[in-house]
Amino acid sequence: MTTLFSAPGPDPDPVPVRPGRKLGPIAATVGSSHRAWLEPIREYYLSSGRTLSDLSFRILLAKSKLSELLRGVGHYPRWEVIHRLAEELGIPGWPLHRLWKQAALDAGKSKDWVERSTDNTVTIAPIGPPLEHGALRSIVAEGYLRYAGAFLPDQARDAAVEDTFAILWLSFGDALASPDTRRFAWEILRATVKAKADHRDRRPLLGEAAFDTVALRAQTSLEGEMAQLAESMELFAAISRLPETQLDVMVLRRLCGFSAQKVSDLLGIPLASVRSNERHAERFLEDTIELPPPTGGTTP
Repeated sequence: MTTLFSAPGPDPDPVPVRPGRKLGPIAATVGSSHRAWLEPIREYYLSSGRTLSDLSFRILLAKSKLSELLRGVGHYPRWEVIHRLAEELGIPGWPLHRLWKQAALDAGKSKDWVERSTDNTVTIAPIGPPLEHGALRSIVAEGYLRYAGAFLPDQARDAAVEDTFAILWLSFGDALASPDTRRFAWEILRATVKAKADHRDRRPLLGEAAFDTVALRAQTSLEGEMAQLAESMELFAAISRLPETQLDVMVLRRLCGFSAQKVSDLLGIPLASVRSNERHAERFLEDTIELPPPTGGTTP
């Protein structure tokens, strides 16, 4: 996956300093689904050069309320306000609305409230994302679903992957400017899945779908299934204690059955790094439990 780089040239002019008080940080109480759309909006605002006073006048919202909105303070905002702000900052409405709606439901808002909040806005037309975004999605979507499915039930899995591509769309300029768009996108997926997964000791737990492995399906007796289940539970608990990249590699290799090259493509890291992380992870697991052989689906 190629990325865009600026040609050498003179240093750009410094960004003019905004008058007035600096925008405060996002409140610590803001949840992950709320942050999913709030952080990109803040990035658009900070890079726009606009002031809170200017935007307040344009979107018909008091400056203090706008500041609260951009910090995640106070009541959860209605879509009509977010829609006006998005238009002023040039933010794509389709992915933003999806993330706003999911966060509203997570915040306890009813479906009726969500619909009423959208009534007075223009239709959110599903304008297509950048071509590079669509190309990347076509390559990685299956792998993302398989990975997310190891931690989440089907509905949450699908939502996590859709949220990932929506967040990626909103921040695609940053993705293109990053060293590798695949790595940028994967980090969004990992954070999104982690936020939705169950946790123990602050580590994401592998979900029920992870037990549907080739080894488990191959058992023909109840005793064999129970023994394999116990081994799998021990293995999954140990995998959850791995560092992030090692965990990703082991989930994709051991549970999803992807080749090392496919894992390299999904994570956006060199093939040698995949193999190194796998060796380190296997060493840790061998010291912790009796590691079963790879399933038939994994290839070098």
